[in-house]
Amino acid sequence: MPWYAWLILIIALGSIVGGLMMLRDTAKKLPLTEEQLRKVRERNAEADAKDAQDR
Repeated sequence: MPWYAWLILIIALGSIVGGLMMLRDTAKKLPLTEEQLRKVRERNAEADAKDAQDR
């Protein structure tokens, strides 16, 4: 492969990795109240029960 193809490949991979690292750095944990956490856990339990029933 010519040198410019390698250069384009390296730039593309670098931009992908850089974008993923920036996304990871800017991610923030979502503050939820206890009531919201309880509802989420209940929905997850119901979904798991339904999945187990469907099998």
